[in-house]
Amino acid sequence: MLSPEQASDRARDLVERARRAGADAADAVYGSNASEGIQIRLGKLEDVERSESEHIALRVFLGHRSASIGSSDLSPAALDELAARAVDMARAAPEDRYAGLAPKELLARGPFPELDLIETYEPSPQTLRAMAEEAEDAARAIAGVTNSDGASASAGSGVFALSTSHGFTGGYASTHHSISVSVVGGEGAGKQRDNAWRTAHHSGDLPPAAEIGKLAGERTVARLGSMRMKSGPMPVVFDPRVAGTLLGHLIGAMSGSSIARRSSFLLDKLEEQIFAPGIEVVERPHNPRGLRSRPFDGEGLPTVARNLVEDGRITGWLLESASARQLGLQPTGHAARNGGGAPSVSVGNVHLAAGALSPAELMADIKEGVYVTELIGQGVNGVTGDYSRGASGFRIVNGELAGPISEFTVAGNLLSMFAKLTPASDLEWYRAINVPTVRVDGMTVAGD
Repeated sequence: MLSPEQASDRARDLVERARRAGADAADAVYGSNASEGIQIRLGKLEDVERSESEHIALRVFLGHRSASIGSSDLSPAALDELAARAVDMARAAPEDRYAGLAPKELLARGPFPELDLIETYEPSPQTLRAMAEEAEDAARAIAGVTNSDGASASAGSGVFALSTSHGFTGGYASTHHSISVSVVGGEGAGKQRDNAWRTAHHSGDLPPAAEIGKLAGERTVARLGSMRMKSGPMPVVFDPRVAGTLLGHLIGAMSGSSIARRSSFLLDKLEEQIFAPGIEVVERPHNPRGLRSRPFDGEGLPTVARNLVEDGRITGWLLESASARQLGLQPTGHAARNGGGAPSVSVGNVHLAAGALSPAELMADIKEGVYVTELIGQGVNGVTGDYSRGASGFRIVNGELAGPISEFTVAGNLLSMFAKLTPASDLEWYRAINVPTVRVDGMTVAGD
């Protein structure tokens, strides 16, 4: 695998080849990944996987015409052909007056922040297997667990580099380590399944494998004897495992492309009170060891800390250059590159600021409600904000969890849900989107 410096040189070289082939402007993105994983089931080895990939993508501009192309062949002859083909494709492309590189005056300048995304330790296959076995053994040791879907442990590394024809070149590397386990509890028609997993840039940031396995087993057994839920309007409490998806819908609706296409439920809501006063959604792209930490975005612009929501109000849209031009605004450093093609939008590490009440206090006055630990399906309309998803979890009766439930639906509209959202105090910091337990009043639960 290339170093970030070598990867940056490769991307810069491809841009120069594109300029020699006739491109007015160009950018190139290099990405490589290597990973090794071990999967076991019922104590026996099921799979050993080692993967390595390397890819470079080129985007060229001829005036307002553009084209993108990529290759995993990085030989000089292949890169020359890649550049020539991209320019030929651009000549045949339709004009797009919003297409182009990011404004030169906004490009990131070093030195970049130290993000501590790299660990030199590389576990052996034997170590990975021992971790997976430890996780599964701990899960299966929980009374009531009757079978296993397997456990896995993996480790890997990656490199990203970007170069543009108007003055930006940069790259960075990261490593990752993960453990996951899924087990089954009960017998016959009463079987239930659940899981636990963790991932981090540094192996030392993972909990012990046995702790992850024990959590998977306990979650599974807690679902045994699951019943159906009656229908009606009631408060819904979202476990941190699933509460982050609510912010995911918010972020998608804040993307510049959705606003420019007028296909977002947040359209024309920029100055309005979306959440309750005091609610903050915070982006911190430079958190050391953060899962979404990055020094610059996919167009070479600096990433900066900001509040996406402040005192319950959205502070602005998430813009890459094309949508920013369409809206007459400046790009915000949220461009993402996944291989070739035009940039999309992504955020850094995001969290919903914790509230003052513990989860128990948050539920204390709920006479009848549901506590959701799993969401199923994709029933969210990004244009209208209508929300309807299958779920499972637990009943809340008189402020206490009162037994597992499944096969019900929670529904509402995201604007109404955000307005009635109350966060608890149990914020944790190991996900890309970190959200405490949240309560949303006035949702519709459809069960029996």
